[in-house]
Amino acid sequence: MCGIFGVYNYYGDAGEFRQRALDLSKRIRHRGPDWSGCVVSGNNIMCHERLAIVGIDTGAQPLTNEDETIVLTVNGEIYNHKQLEKQLKTPAQFKTHSDCEVILHMYQEIGTDVCAKLDGMFSWALLDTRTAESRLVIARDPIGITTLYIGRVSAHPETVFFSSELKSLNDECDIIEEFPPGHFFDSKTGEFERYFKPTWWDAERVPTAAVNYRQLRESLTAAVRKRLMAEVPYGVLLSGGLDSSLISSIAVREAARISAAAHSDTEDIDTRGARYFPRMHSFSVGLPGAPDLIAARKVAKFLKTAHHEYTYTVQEGLDAIADVIYHLETYDVTTVRASTPMYLMSRKIKSAGVKMVLSGEGSDEVFGGYLYFHYAPSAPEFHTETVSRVKNLHTSDCLRANKSTMAWGLEARVPFLDKEFLEVAMNVRPEDKLCSKDIMEKAIIRRAFDVEFPDAGFTPEELAQGPYLPRDVLWRQKEQFSDGVGYSWIDSLKAQADARVSDAALAAAAERFPVDTPETKEAYLYREIFEQHFPQPACLQSVVRWVPRTDWGCSADPSGRAQKIHDKAY
Repeated sequence: MCGIFGVYNYYGDAGEFRQRALDLSKRIRHRGPDWSGCVVSGNNIMCHERLAIVGIDTGAQPLTNEDETIVLTVNGEIYNHKQLEKQLKTPAQFKTHSDCEVILHMYQEIGTDVCAKLDGMFSWALLDTRTAESRLVIARDPIGITTLYIGRVSAHPETVFFSSELKSLNDECDIIEEFPPGHFFDSKTGEFERYFKPTWWDAERVPTAAVNYRQLRESLTAAVRKRLMAEVPYGVLLSGGLDSSLISSIAVREAARISAAAHSDTEDIDTRGARYFPRMHSFSVGLPGAPDLIAARKVAKFLKTAHHEYTYTVQEGLDAIADVIYHLETYDVTTVRASTPMYLMSRKIKSAGVKMVLSGEGSDEVFGGYLYFHYAPSAPEFHTETVSRVKNLHTSDCLRANKSTMAWGLEARVPFLDKEFLEVAMNVRPEDKLCSKDIMEKAIIRRAFDVEFPDAGFTPEELAQGPYLPRDVLWRQKEQFSDGVGYSWIDSLKAQADARVSDAALAAAAERFPVDTPETKEAYLYREIFEQHFPQPACLQSVVRWVPRTDWGCSADPSGRAQKIHDKAY
């Protein structure tokens, strides 16, 4: 992934604004420290900050067609780029080895229909100057794994700004929106149009199909396999919980399978990563003695990964909070809690020379893995909540995974949010996903990878490879990342907030923060820090707070330990 910034139909002199555009783009250079690019065409400016992972020798951006009438700047990875290249009706002259260049050539043939053809995570902007009135098309991936914002100046509504992060827009625009996932914007209409239309999108449509464990397993395996595309060292984030451990196990198996097989140019997916770097590296983080560190150590030993374990002190975490909020561009309590250790770990990973990691985000939303799902009143309500959580991932876990890692130029890929896997998993009847005191959360994905489960449908080849994970890890209770890194972490955050925010200040919170008023001292502190970085009212529009379903009788505290079902509930 990278960072993109641009201005369309600038209301002033674009040539004079070029240096200002470069300065604004520089604010997101942490996302792409490898190279910078800028193209000015008419009164339009397209900038790019590059993190080189695929096509590292030739993939500098912005990209252009042969006569430079089309300009493209992309943040993301297109996993099916080889398949799309074969679908081109007219053979194209590719200038680079970048997986993203195919977007430009597909657009020339089918226009905005290219959006629905892409399989990957992406935010991109394309400037088409082939007609008298230039055209801007901007698109964001189906779930919002990559971050993207669009801004305007109310005095000049004809001008459109866009950026991977808020910090490049807040000093220029008085109207800023988060770009909606699964949509494209077309300057011809001035409107957003949703291109992502999966069968499960309507939350009121409750699926009735029973789970097919083999299909579930095979679709997740395919999602991991395609994400091994890389030309740089990569690894897996391993917390020792179910989700990251499963992704790690599948990645180890698939990398071994790819590296052992004869190379073929006819493969539909890009397998260079596993061929270049067959030994899997795993990374974990926590306070000394944290539950996640202990579990991750066990999984790494079982999978035989090259394991890297990082610890941090409570004080180091507290010292990082202001920086974390600056990079996250949110004051949501649970996001800040979980992002801080991920932010610290990402810095260590990047220092080890690794640029890409696989991560386990999305599983809890898809399968109802958060402990508050135990209190769902009915199967249909359980399903409706999973759909809502998946649709809103871009405001929480996707935002965390993207910005915590990209703060240090590290790319995180999330197989659980693969659109083909989602088509399978989100169409399973909710009765098969329900959890209770007798049925552990996410039981169906656990069973799908449990070699002792008779209905899992394992092939002889799979059984010959043995278990995917140790049984106690496969059936480990859900531990939210901010808890798993060490139970004292959240306790320390609350204690710091108690010390820094007075009772009087909290009582007067509605006067100081009349919009989205914080209700706890911890929330007040994060909001205070956020407004130091982003004081403009427009910056509040994209912030969404993550809270459990209190109407189901759950605690409003986002910590998993706040739910009574947790083994170590407080």
